[in-house]
Formats: sequence, structure tokens, C-alpha cells
Amino acid sequence: MRARSRQPGQWDKYLLGSVLFLSLLIGGGTASSLYTETLIEIAAILSAAAILSRPSGQTIPRAILWLIALGLAVFCFQIVPLPGALLDGLRPEVLLVRPWLDGETQSRFVSVGVGRTIECMLYFAAAAAFFLGVTRLRTEEVYGLVPFFFMGVICNGLAAAIQYSLSDTVVIEGLLPFTINAGLFANQNHFSALLFVSIPFVVYYGLFRGHFLSGSLGLTMLLLLLLAAGSRAGILIGLVITAISVVFLSARSRAGGYGILAVFIGLSVYTIGAWAKIDAKVVDPAFGRAEFARTTIDGMKENWVTGVGFGSFPKVYQIYEKAGMIFRTYVNHAHNDYLELALEGGIPVVLLMIVYAILLFASSVRIRREPLQKAAFLSVSFLLVHSLVDYPLRTAALAMTFAYLNAIVFHKGFAERLNQRREMGEIGHHDEDDLLVPARTSGPARQGRLAGAGDTRSAPSSGTRLTSHGMKPKHGRLVSGEGT
Repeated sequence: MRARSRQPGQWDKYLLGSVLFLSLLIGGGTASSLYTETLIEIAAILSAAAILSRPSGQTIPRAILWLIALGLAVFCFQIVPLPGALLDGLRPEVLLVRPWLDGETQSRFVSVGVGRTIECMLYFAAAAAFFLGVTRLRTEEVYGLVPFFFMGVICNGLAAAIQYSLSDTVVIEGLLPFTINAGLFANQNHFSALLFVSIPFVVYYGLFRGHFLSGSLGLTMLLLLLLAAGSRAGILIGLVITAISVVFLSARSRAGGYGILAVFIGLSVYTIGAWAKIDAKVVDPAFGRAEFARTTIDGMKENWVTGVGFGSFPKVYQIYEKAGMIFRTYVNHAHNDYLELALEGGIPVVLLMIVYAILLFASSVRIRREPLQKAAFLSVSFLLVHSLVDYPLRTAALAMTFAYLNAIVFHKGFAERLNQRREMGEIGHHDEDDLLVPARTSGPARQGRLAGAGDTRSAPSSGTRLTSHGMKPKHGRLVSGEGT
């Protein structure tokens, strides 16, 4: 009967784990309107709906629910027809969308690309649904999703190893609706993001699960793949996140000081290779991320109230782009997710990002005693750092990974389990205090010890000693009895 009662939860784990694994296999594209992203979105929404429709003992934090609801409200605000006069003066004339209805009552959309905004809303809804589904799982089932994540990372690593062993410029075309350039990703920077996001989990399994040797080998392979991928941001973040993971997670680990020393020696060797790989002259040329940021900020200044609509960045960026920076290739992203979101969503999205940062920072205090949550917190933090110079969350693979990591950080089951452990510890402590009480003996005086006390105490009267002899259980507790 007990096995049957657990079976639905096990299916929940396999259902969401399959979605996570699928997203890591086919969700590495960066272009819009990919059928692979549509498949992942459908799978995530249907799986989460099946899980959320059944009762669960796990609750979802209300603050996170409100944050998701407000995010969806911003999307709806951008695609709902509004009175045309409401947008007059809030943005340049060139960005005022053609009236939805011609005549006396004219309505306009906030988004300058309604179709792309709806597509982005479905993308956000799928990631949010996957997050909510994971938060409804039991704690042991959340642990059970980690192997699915590792399988996706291993498949990407094997694909990259085959590519880099053949040539530096091997690409795969025709397998997926996008060209595969690194691992199973279209962008080598996003592939590098998946690698360094995995590092805290590999360190966690090496330090806390007793797999130090296999964890060390896995960490070595991840760092070598980061070097081979050639992403400058990935190399630097991989170096930093490895060092911080070892220090941050080793406080309560099973590994000894020699193991940690070996990891730091390996990091020193990796630093030499990373320094040789990075060329300071090409960190940011004239036509690079700094120019993207300046142009995006110019657009934000004139559209900060409502934004221009999610997914509308390529169209709006061209309006503010300098004539000397126009080439055959066009800029499709700002390479800074925060600036791009601020341009697309305006001040409402900026406020939501601030609230999320506050909630994430507050969670860091609550998860100090749970190593898996600490590992997920590190991965989330460095993925957010990478978003300062790239757009990793625009790929479905990393978006679903980001949702899973946040579900671990904000999952209430870990805190409840820790409280249960503390209560059991306190109960055990009190029981030990009640196990032994002073007992009188009628025999000749002799010296004894109180079990668990570690010292010998003399009775007030001469000729008698406090001893544990003659004690017998009564009503579930040990009480003193008559001596023999």
C-alpha cells in the first residue's frame, strides 16, 4: 500500500525530469519561432498542469506566486488594446503603433510587435509552469531531478568533445532547426553557461555524496570543455565559480583538507590556461557590447514608462543605432539581459527584477544548512552575472535550467525537513535527560556512574551512592526501582 501511495509522486519526478532532459537536448537555439521551443513549452505546461491539478503537501511561496502573476500582467498589458491618447507623449512618434481600430475611438498596443510579445509570454509561462511544478514535488523528488540534469549536461559534453576532437570549426546542420556550433547549442557562450552552471552540482556530489574521485574527474572535464569552447566570459566565470563552490560548500563536507588542496592546485593550472586563452585586445572592440549598451540605454530614456514590448528589441534598436555602426549583420540582442528587459518592459519590469533580487538575496540566509540549495543558489547567481554580458536565458535549455535552480532555492520542503531534524534532535536530547534518575540501593555502599554523565556523584547520606542499578522501565520511561 505504501508503494502505491508513492507511485504518483514518482511519476511526477519522471515527468518533469523528462522535460528538463528534453530541453537540454533540443533547446539550445537562439532564433525565434523554433519548433523545438514550441515542443518544450507544450511539454512543460502540460506536465506542470498535471502536477498542479493534484493535491500536494508542498506549498508555493506566496511572494513568488505574486511575482509570477505580476510578470504575466505586464505581458497582458502590452498586448491589450489601450486608448491611443494614453500613449501620446510617452514614446517617440515613430514608435506609436498604427491604431488598432480606425475611427473616432482609436486603440493602440504598447508592444510594437504584438506577435513576438505573445511568443515571449508563452516562453515565460512555460518556464514559470515548470518552476511551479518542481516546487510541488517532495524534497526527495527534487533531489531525483538532478540525474536528469546531469544526463543533459553529459550529452552536451559528449557532443562537444566529438566536435572539438575533429576540428575547431565543426558545425552540425540539419539535425535541429538551428545550426549546432558547440555541444548541442547554437551559441558557444550559452554552451559555456550550461557548463559552469553544472560546476556547483559536481562539487556538491563530490564533497557531500562521497564521490570525490568521480566528482574531480567531472570537474576537470567541465573546465577543459570551457577552455575548448573559447568563451571569455565562460572561462572567467568557470574559474571563479569553481573556487567559490569549493570554499562555499566545503564547510560541512566529507572531504578532507587534502582533497580541497588538490582542487585548488588544479585551479591554479587552469588559471594559466585561461589567461593564455583570453586576449585583452579583443575583450570589447569598438563595435561590441559597450556600443550595444549605449544604444540600448538611449532607447530606454525615451521609453522607460511602458517599454516597447517583449521581443521587439531588434526592431527598436535599429531606430537608435548610429549610422556608423550599421553593417550587413544586425544586432538581435543587447548582450545584457537587464538592459534589454528594461527597454522592452519599462519601469514595471525593472521593479519586478529588483523584487526578485531581494527575494533571492533573502533566500541565501535561509539555505545556509542545505548544501543542494547552496549549490543551486551559486548556479543562479552566476547565471545572472553572465546575463550582464550575454543573453543565456533566451535559450529554452537554460531557461528551464534556471527555473529548476530557482525551484530548488525557493522550495519550502528543505526548510521543513531541517525543522523536523531539529525537533527530533531536541526530543532525543530531552529523552536522554529523562532516561536516568537517582536510585537508592539497599546494599552496601559502592561507587557507580550515571550513564551518559561521565562522572561519579555521591548521595547526600553516607553509606549510599547514586547508581543506575535497580532501574526498570515503566510507562515508556526508566524509573528507579528497588535494589537487589
